[in-house]
Amino acid sequence: LGIRALLVVIVTLNTVTAAVWSENIVTGEDAYPPLWDLAPESLLDFPVKDNKIAINAWNYRERLGVYKSLLNSSAKYFSAFGPQNIGNILWGLPLQHGWQFRTGRLADPSGVTSCGHDGADVLCQSVRSWWSCMNYYLAIIPFLGAVEAGLFGQLPYEIEILPPEERKDDFCYSVADCWSLMPKLMDDWKAFFEVNNVTFFPATFSSFKLDDALGLMWKAHVTSIAYALPKFHDSLKYLSDPEKTFGEDWSNAVDFIGATHFSTDFLAVNNFQAFLPQRMLVEKDVLPSISDFSPQQNQVLVSMRALHKANKLTGGLLLKLWQKAMSTEAGRKMGRKLIESLTSS
Repeated sequence: LGIRALLVVIVTLNTVTAAVWSENIVTGEDAYPPLWDLAPESLLDFPVKDNKIAINAWNYRERLGVYKSLLNSSAKYFSAFGPQNIGNILWGLPLQHGWQFRTGRLADPSGVTSCGHDGADVLCQSVRSWWSCMNYYLAIIPFLGAVEAGLFGQLPYEIEILPPEERKDDFCYSVADCWSLMPKLMDDWKAFFEVNNVTFFPATFSSFKLDDALGLMWKAHVTSIAYALPKFHDSLKYLSDPEKTFGEDWSNAVDFIGATHFSTDFLAVNNFQAFLPQRMLVEKDVLPSISDFSPQQNQVLVSMRALHKANKLTGGLLLKLWQKAMSTEAGRKMGRKLIESLTSS
């Protein structure tokens, strides 16, 4: 049953025509996360307080600046893969974050505060937002792992992440703090950035090394999600049932995508995100007939739902079988082709 469901999902996804994808490819300024040009370029662009670089991770522009610093500092390792750093596999993180901001998923869904909503607090990221809290573990933890790995060289100041107003115990705020609370997670991200620093040289960059780097990045990525999911499960109560279901389906889908070492470069992620919902889902949204979504967006949501259900029905066996099939380079190549067929002409 599980394998049959997976095949149905794959076939469904592959029925999305290349013509539709070519229409949805985003180019120009819209391809970048909102306010990308206004985000801090480097760590030294953040304010310094008490001899520490102070970063407000609950401000969209500043969290975006963390991503921008990561991309700028790692750009030299990906120069062989396209101009203007478009081949950098770290693009998946800020582009996902930009999609969350653009679609209102970082705002306070409880309605208690104005955080993230129109007006003076539009750049505020709510600690009550499930998406914002989950993203913390795909922004600040990777960033501090990179600091520990030496990606930024010798910094003149320590790094301090400012805490949110609520749920302070659910996050960590410095390299030492995060190592103490979540050593395995920090170690996974540090390992990825150490590979970038030690092994990757543009002159000798090979597909094997890129696959190796993608493997380490996806390992850390899915570990971050697995760590954060139970911690913020209670935040799902603020979301509509369709949005809650979508969030859980998306988290499950990432496990399957990550197993293929799918490239998260600039173009691939922009193409892939064209099929994600461009607003929060509300109670009246019923798949596969959400009127202001394209047929393809409806179908991808249906497919993600089917994949999650099949994986749950098999007690996670479907994912294990998929991971086993993706355990070789040949298997991963085939898996990536199934996904990349959605974005190819």
